[in-house]
Amino acid sequence: MARVFLSYARDDVELAKQLAELIGQCGHSVWWDREIQGGSHFSDEIDKALQDADAVLVLWTETSVKSSWVQDEAAEGRDSGRLVPVVLNGVRPPLGFRQFQSIDLGNWTGRGEPHQFELLLRALEKTDDGKAASARHTQPEQSQKVVHSICVLPFANMSGEAEQEYFSDGISEDIITDLSNVSALSVIARNTSFTFKGVSLDVKEVAEKLGVSHVLEGSVRKAGNRVRITAQLIDGLKGDHVWAARYDRDLTDIFAIQDEISNAIVDALKVKLLPEEKKAIESRGTSSVEAYNVYLMARQQWISGTFGDPRREEAIVKLCRQATTLDPNYAQAWALMALAQLDLKFVHGQEQNALPAAERALEINPNLAEAHCIKARYLEEEGHADEAEQQMRTALRLDPDCWEANREVARMLFRHGRIQDAIPYFEKAASLMDTDWSNPMMLITCYDSQGDEKQMRLAAQKAAERAERALAKDPTNGTAMAVGAYSFAMSGDRERAREWMHRALLLDPENLNMRYNLACTIIRQIGDLDEAVTVMEPFFERLNSTTLMRHLEVDPDLDPIRDDPRFKAQLASAKKRLGMHATAERS
Repeated sequence: MARVFLSYARDDVELAKQLAELIGQCGHSVWWDREIQGGSHFSDEIDKALQDADAVLVLWTETSVKSSWVQDEAAEGRDSGRLVPVVLNGVRPPLGFRQFQSIDLGNWTGRGEPHQFELLLRALEKTDDGKAASARHTQPEQSQKVVHSICVLPFANMSGEAEQEYFSDGISEDIITDLSNVSALSVIARNTSFTFKGVSLDVKEVAEKLGVSHVLEGSVRKAGNRVRITAQLIDGLKGDHVWAARYDRDLTDIFAIQDEISNAIVDALKVKLLPEEKKAIESRGTSSVEAYNVYLMARQQWISGTFGDPRREEAIVKLCRQATTLDPNYAQAWALMALAQLDLKFVHGQEQNALPAAERALEINPNLAEAHCIKARYLEEEGHADEAEQQMRTALRLDPDCWEANREVARMLFRHGRIQDAIPYFEKAASLMDTDWSNPMMLITCYDSQGDEKQMRLAAQKAAERAERALAKDPTNGTAMAVGAYSFAMSGDRERAREWMHRALLLDPENLNMRYNLACTIIRQIGDLDEAVTVMEPFFERLNSTTLMRHLEVDPDLDPIRDDPRFKAQLASAKKRLGMHATAERS
């Protein structure tokens, strides 16, 4: 019989009590706590009961759909495959849970057995049986116990040409990805390992700082059609070489070299590769070295280019077009092209359509998380919120550490007014790419709306630091200036914020994203609502996204200006042009 965790809202305690008793009478063990107060944190006891349960039974009512802690418990069940949702009085579950088939208990008031009670019992039994069957089925192929941890330092570019760094970085990133497929290895994420790029550190210091057992370092020298790669695996405690090799090959052998390095590390650490892990390591997405080389150039732009500058996205589109011309079945190149086109359309207001490239990527490889993100954005733009949410759930399931997936889930939740729920996804996205100042900026707004000044200031500091680094690379990046201005203003440095705002409007007046963020800065910290309306005018005139419209309708930064007649007129005009209802009510 199943161990059931019953999640409910405080106002529904009597219904929960009756339901728990009915389920218990049928032989199941039901854990529930009538003493929980809305908004309270999980206690150790509750958390343990939630983790130990075979099924997480969620009672969706008019009250519980608004409860953040019920949604947290439901999310635990959903993400672990143990969710059994029931609804009362035809209530619609909240965003994030609508794709699950809920058991309708009708208008049950707590007397007798509810409608479809037998169906509920079968669902609980199926969850329990399914869990056991799954454990039996996966036993022979289960993941190995993690026995080693490793940090892959960025391979040094020894080519004598700074522009070749994209290639050495790409090799390093692919080795990180390869080793991450080995369940017996714990591999430090790229974003962390690349913080050591260009820094002269003792390998033992790196190992101690990151708490890893081994460190891999190396170098890449690419000249014409030849490549030399050196690699050495070092014991983090002793500082001794565990394995080392040098590869002098034709560039056409680059994939074979990467496979040999990954397999050599696995052998040196005496780790057994499972069949699916070996297959994952050997999968490159393309057999064309030339296409791979061009794709690495594009990926370098995406990761380390001038974030927020449309020229970055335009360069990526050009490079990916070349890569897909060389190999029409290169799914990763199609997906990266679509990501750049998506930003060009919805961030920079250009006439681009990212959907064909995204669909082509999914046609070749349905498991690319970022391509599902792009489809989700278009579905939401077209008003298909449930289908968009399903795409985002798929993306997160395929790759929980995907920057694009975490960013898009966070923004989707934000647009639906679920700001507190969006925070963990904004935090995750901000941690995955150190050139990203957009998500730290969103965290400033989120934490400020929740009254958490400490976290708000930390987010502002991170956003400002990243904006400053972007401006060091390109002093004309208006979007970065706007983010910096917002960060300084929210930290109390209004004079510096004013200086950056003035410079941004002089250097990049056509940048719509910049104008929106500057208006938020003016409204929140400068207090000149008339100036904010003037700054926003070009934004509304060229706004081409219903999704962005929904974003601004829930953005708390704009609350002080919502009753301004000029703002209302701008909003109504833009909605009319977009074919939306002309009212300015918040959703």
